[in-house]
Amino acid sequence: MYSKQKNKMLPKKMGVPKTQKKGGKTIAAQLVRGMKDVLPNETPWWDRVLDVGKNLAKQYGFTEIRTPLVEDARLFERAVGDATDIVAKEMFVFTDRGGDMLALRPEATASVARAYNEHGMVNLPQPIKVWYAGPMFRYDRPQAGRQRQFWQFGLEVLGSDDPVLDAQLIIMTYRFYEDLGVPIVLMLNSIGTPESRKAYVAQLTAYYRNKKAALCEDCKQRLIKNPLRLLDCKAADCEKLREEAPQIVDWLDEESRNHFMEVLEYLDASDITYMLNPYLVRGLDYYTKTVFEVVPATEDKEAAQSSLSGGGRYDGLVEMLGGRPTPAAGVSFGIERTILHMKQRTVALPPREGVEVFVAQLGTMAKRKALALYDVLRKDGIHLAESFSKNSLKAQLELAAKFHARYTVILGQKEALDNTVLLRDMENGNQEIVDIAKVLEILRKKLQTA
Repeated sequence: MYSKQKNKMLPKKMGVPKTQKKGGKTIAAQLVRGMKDVLPNETPWWDRVLDVGKNLAKQYGFTEIRTPLVEDARLFERAVGDATDIVAKEMFVFTDRGGDMLALRPEATASVARAYNEHGMVNLPQPIKVWYAGPMFRYDRPQAGRQRQFWQFGLEVLGSDDPVLDAQLIIMTYRFYEDLGVPIVLMLNSIGTPESRKAYVAQLTAYYRNKKAALCEDCKQRLIKNPLRLLDCKAADCEKLREEAPQIVDWLDEESRNHFMEVLEYLDASDITYMLNPYLVRGLDYYTKTVFEVVPATEDKEAAQSSLSGGGRYDGLVEMLGGRPTPAAGVSFGIERTILHMKQRTVALPPREGVEVFVAQLGTMAKRKALALYDVLRKDGIHLAESFSKNSLKAQLELAAKFHARYTVILGQKEALDNTVLLRDMENGNQEIVDIAKVLEILRKKLQTA
């Protein structure tokens, strides 16, 4: 009856999925390629990374922003650049029923800038400092640490061009990995302003045009559409050509050069270890002046090329999206890649919060009372564990020992009738009969003195 009613609510073309068979066997439902389940044994790693990020953001005065997973596709075409790999090859784009072209967000900075404009955040005290965490989507070749749905944690500062904010974001990035116990290499560069880059791009294009035959197929296209991305290629032949390529630092305007020098002075004052990389440009069109990237500190060349995080200044993005001229800077952290590197470096997770009290029961009536008692103890903030689906007291006590519970509250049929419980000290095995109405008070005292 319910399923038939439910079917009527679905569009005719959808219906209820039919069981698919192949060779007489039912085909099991599977993950979409490039997506990944995060199972319970994995979530402590995610919690650790996100907790460190959120705590750091709070300490530096950042507040959370949450933007939609779906945006107008034109937002990313304008912000990220229609010649970038993200927009040209990797973005998930679809047309909705109203004919609008939408996209699953491939990154969050453009969404934050849109929200800044749309909600009049320019009228609030500046700068605006926000953090975000959530899934992004790119149609990339799935591999270790890189899925088509992947998570990022990010920090954005909008409304100030002070170099100290570039430095602050870089310091926070450095401390993020330091707090996680992850060794990294922090690389910095300045790519100047769009105006100062024009002469450099012309020189760069001239250099690579004479060597076009040696470029990979992707770089041959980049030479036409986005020459700066030539410096970002990881192909061996392209990396070799890059060694002799012109360096953008030689073409910086005075303002960009002074801005970058101030950033470096702030970092030196904070004892931040970094490496200047004159070929670092980042892959998005909106970056200006300071850019930075973090890679693992490892002898594995392939792993060392895998960026864990990156960011920089994007002073023209807010205006590009229809707002007032608004300087801004930000950084995003790859959650999956960070976790992968933590595991490779055998970084230990902090111990989980211990169980103080295990609630065990035996019999239907006892189970009812145990369920109610559990809620009373939970509300008081006691760290609890249980296994109400088990009917064997022995199995429950073994579980209590496995959890290293300090005390176990036991309710059997007799205790349920008498409104009492058995309170067992798991360290010495001593038990006492306690009135069920006084259990909370007694446990409070025992846990405080233990």
